[in-house]
Amino acid sequence: MQLPVHIQFRGMEPSDALEASARAHADKLEAFAPDIMTCRVAIELEQKHKHQGRPYGVHIDLTLPGHELVVNRVQDEDVYVALRDAFDNMKRQLEDVVRQRRGQEKLHAQPLHGELVRLDGDGGFGFIRTPNGDEYYFGRDNVAGTPFENLQTGSAVQFIPEVGGEGLQAKRVSLGKHGMG
Repeated sequence: MQLPVHIQFRGMEPSDALEASARAHADKLEAFAPDIMTCRVAIELEQKHKHQGRPYGVHIDLTLPGHELVVNRVQDEDVYVALRDAFDNMKRQLEDVVRQRRGQEKLHAQPLHGELVRLDGDGGFGFIRTPNGDEYYFGRDNVAGTPFENLQTGSAVQFIPEVGGEGLQAKRVSLGKHGMG
């Protein structure tokens, strides 16, 4: 594992088994975001709350580019439950960051404009040529706002470009400019 994990024990003796459990939980986080830079875990036996039956606290501080995520003191009388719950909370925060990143990437896809140059009504696909001469393939299910059957060669379209296994592809193909169909 590339992720540096720093584990600190407070008010209790260090435990190899507990440290191994914390590292295993941290390893799983790396599957969601391989660019995690550091993960700091503090496991504490909280003497002052001993009589409440929830004496263990877990705090996690995780850093990745542009984000610092913190889970503050998840408590439980079973230190392994507190550790699991704290990492579950961190996993949810990390999933939110990853979803946000994916959403931002999608927002940055700039639509291109082109002209329908070939349509195959039986096959349910066509090709768009951009002003610079590139041709993009699209299928029936990539057309938005207009039935595929209503498309005509020569029509101006807007689309989101994508490079697929078969070459240049067009997603979200629509006639003219959005809202002008």
